[in-house]
Amino acid sequence: MMAFPVQSMTGFASLEGEESGVSYQFDARSVNGKSLDVRLRVPAGMERTEPELRRLVGATFKRGNVTLSFMLRRGETAVRYTVNQEQLDAYIEAIQALAASGSVAAPRADGLLGLKGVIETATEESEETLEDARVLELAATLLAALEGHRREEGARIVPVILDQLAEMERLGQAIDAHPERALAAIKARFDRQLDDLLAGREGLSPERLHQEAALMATRADVREELDRLRVHIEAARDLIAEGGPVGRKLDFLCQELNRETNTICSKAPHHTITALGLELKAAVEQVREQVQNLE
Repeated sequence: MMAFPVQSMTGFASLEGEESGVSYQFDARSVNGKSLDVRLRVPAGMERTEPELRRLVGATFKRGNVTLSFMLRRGETAVRYTVNQEQLDAYIEAIQALAASGSVAAPRADGLLGLKGVIETATEESEETLEDARVLELAATLLAALEGHRREEGARIVPVILDQLAEMERLGQAIDAHPERALAAIKARFDRQLDDLLAGREGLSPERLHQEAALMATRADVREELDRLRVHIEAARDLIAEGGPVGRKLDFLCQELNRETNTICSKAPHHTITALGLELKAAVEQVREQVQNLE
């Protein structure tokens, strides 16, 4: 049973609502990253909360590119109407001059107020906003939701990795049980190679003969590689059981698993063992691809 859940580095969470005449929408996104990279998008007036927001993210996550976007929308603006007295006087003067000449009738008040530029409008924005403490409280709720999403994604990835580790273990056992891995087969193969070496030893110094023999002995079997493969598989299972931010360690183990697999393929004494080694290599690669998503 895992002590701490394994998290993915990808996730999304959103939080929206309205308080004190202010509507808000807070979004959090997380994608893969080699380390923890925090990006904040906050409206004017909220910049002072950024240090605490970064601290909250760092206390919640260890890896991933995390982006927080905060949007505030204040309540409806009030509209104020005023009379442009200067413009009104200019209209009245012009109309009175025309009326005196008999060109037009005396103006009515509603007609004057309807003339362009006489009535001016101005909007007054609400000054309501969210207190810093409330912003941070909402941010903590948002990050908890993002963490939950990352854990859900991690819970889907872990079984895939465990299945591939089991497949690697099966392939390792199949290689170990192959007839060409039997002691008699290894001895016979080594004897043939030694006979070929001794048959062409003319011109070779004793030191060179010793080096060639040692090299053949080293390449005669893959016992050590299979043992290390098994140890790395168990180490990967232990890390997953331990839980928490284990992505980096699992990535390192994948490199070691790949190294052992390459050696097994290069030393394979039979084409069927080579085929099993290639399947093993494919399983390691699938684990590596999944591990890239883990925190």
